[in-house]
Amino acid sequence: MMCTRIVTTVLGLCLWGVISSSLAASPAEECSTCHQEDQKLKASAHATVACGACHPKHEQYPHPAGLKKPACGQCHARVAGDQARSAHGEAARRGNAAAPTCAVCHGHPHELKTATAAEFHKAVPQTCGMCHGEIAQQFNASVHGAAVTKGVRDAPVCTSCHGEHSILSPSSRFSAVHHTHIPETCGHCHGDLKLSRKFGLPADRLISFEESFHGLAVRAGSQSVADCASCHGYHDILPSKNPKSRTHPNNLAETCGHCHPGAGKRFAQGTVHLLEGGAEPVAARWARIFYQIAIPLTVGLMLVHNAGDWIRKLSQRRLRRAAAPIPPPAVVSATAAEPRMMPLERLQHALLAVSFMVLVWTGFALKYPETWWAWPLVRWESAFPVRATVHRVASVVLIATAVLHAAALAFSPRLRRRWRGSWPCWRDVPDALACLAYNLGLRQQPRQLPEHTYVAKAEYWAVVWGTVVMAITGVILWANDIVLRWLPKSVIDFSTTVHFYEAVLAGLSILVWHFYAVIFDPDVYPMDTAWLTGYSVKPHEPAATPVEEHEPVTAK
Repeated sequence: MMCTRIVTTVLGLCLWGVISSSLAASPAEECSTCHQEDQKLKASAHATVACGACHPKHEQYPHPAGLKKPACGQCHARVAGDQARSAHGEAARRGNAAAPTCAVCHGHPHELKTATAAEFHKAVPQTCGMCHGEIAQQFNASVHGAAVTKGVRDAPVCTSCHGEHSILSPSSRFSAVHHTHIPETCGHCHGDLKLSRKFGLPADRLISFEESFHGLAVRAGSQSVADCASCHGYHDILPSKNPKSRTHPNNLAETCGHCHPGAGKRFAQGTVHLLEGGAEPVAARWARIFYQIAIPLTVGLMLVHNAGDWIRKLSQRRLRRAAAPIPPPAVVSATAAEPRMMPLERLQHALLAVSFMVLVWTGFALKYPETWWAWPLVRWESAFPVRATVHRVASVVLIATAVLHAAALAFSPRLRRRWRGSWPCWRDVPDALACLAYNLGLRQQPRQLPEHTYVAKAEYWAVVWGTVVMAITGVILWANDIVLRWLPKSVIDFSTTVHFYEAVLAGLSILVWHFYAVIFDPDVYPMDTAWLTGYSVKPHEPAATPVEEHEPVTAK
């Protein structure tokens, strides 16, 4: 009995559906009886859209006269909003009757194709070419246009770079083809590993550009530095093997000469897209390997040396575990000894300290422009190169300080006598090894050190070496146009590598070695005041071993 009721109910519902459909299919709804668009509509993207969704009062027959055409925005509100804010929408608002509308690009509503269809994708250059004819010709002759013509679905078309409905002027900072967004836009394809493998494209082009000076400057917001399109072109991009390509070796002089006048020919003598561990000059590779070994080794020894010294002194002075506690530090009076730093030396130290810290800040702000501490510098980059200007001013101050120091030594016998003790000697090696052993607990007695210890000598000659290296490589990078008139591009690449890694080594050395000696060493904590008053804070320690006669000594 229950089964019979269920069957009866189902049959009744089916019959009601048939009757309802029959009633709904009134003559007023049979649009195809009078309108031949029915067949076209079935093959369009609107095939599933009912006539009444776009045509009001369609059920009235005859249809009322003067009905407005349906607006695309009533179904595609977001798309319509994007189009209204685009360059095309702005042109229409200014009264440009030729400004494209939805129908111009997509076709008649009854015939438009799905935007994701291969046929639509292939027709995009032709569609845009109705208004941008010359650009369309350039694109069709490019490597991208040739791929589109062959039916390659992954090949970029106009909308791939400019956007679909929210097309903005290239001068707008929100545009996908704005100078600062070009690498990101090109990276949609050239940064895609699957596409690179599929079409045999170099997979490192985006990474190598972003790590180059050009890429770093673009990331920082520079408006004048070269981007991808500056070298490869915009719509007329061709393979570098094509003689007409802007990046063909025969054309690099002209292409690069736009920014580097008179130096373009040298770019053909080196790799443009450099990547560490990949395509890089031999000299740059060896320099990188050298520093990647030297930096951790040098800084590691500094850390071990200073950590042992700090722990030993902390134990002796604070925890009172030494058999014979060492008296606390005492300030050497002006009558007790000669000043550690004379006024001219203190001036040089101040100029050196300020210029060095500014150089570190502004230099690493280029390498890491997205960091919070780089923001005060790079935020102005789009209007004025604040970071680069400050960096170069600081470099001039550093070089001028070095020249002042050399001149002072040359013309002042007194200074020469004071600094004569800074020359390295063979004794520095056993001194350093003995102190390292003592700091690590491998030696019971401290070694008596001369007035100019290996610590001070290491600091001084590290500054001399670093200043010379950074000055030479910095000038080469600053005057790159002049350098490239005579030397190959590999010189620039080598200088870039050395300049960066030397900056890393110098910055870490100051933090680990110098700051410990003048701030964190328990003998002088919280600060050695020699750079302010000229006199240093020294402990009174008894001599552990005899030293040469007439040699001034001080305990480390």
